Amino acid sequence: QVQLVESGGGLVQPGGSLRLSCAASGFTFSRYIMNWYRQAPGKERELVARITSTGGSTNYADSVKGRFTISRDNAKNTVYLQMNSLKPEDTAVYYCNALELRTGVIIGNYWGQGTQVTVSS
Repeated sequence: QVQLVESGGGLVQPGGSLRLSCAASGFTFSRYIMNWYRQAPGKERELVARITSTGGSTNYADSVKGRFTISRDNAKNTVYLQMNSLKPEDTAVYYCNALELRTGVIIGNYWGQGTQVTVSS
């Protein structure tokens, strides 16, 4: 049974930090690209950060570059999102996504249940 379980969300003041974790089980984690998405009320879900299966390459949305860092530990089947210098506009539900591609075809695509991040004074 595939599971992605996010944790680490909560309420933080502007300028503060949070570290999200996503623990994976039920599939071969090390073969999957891992993504963090977020969705704010009334807005579409957007890709925040991506890390390749080996962790050798990362990509970020322009809005979070220099503030957020994605990382993974394949031995622990876990992906992280370190969020620093948080802003009120970072408030959203953050989702973990696992994606496996083979020659451009999506083989696996799994989602977590989401964790709420609220940035407010």
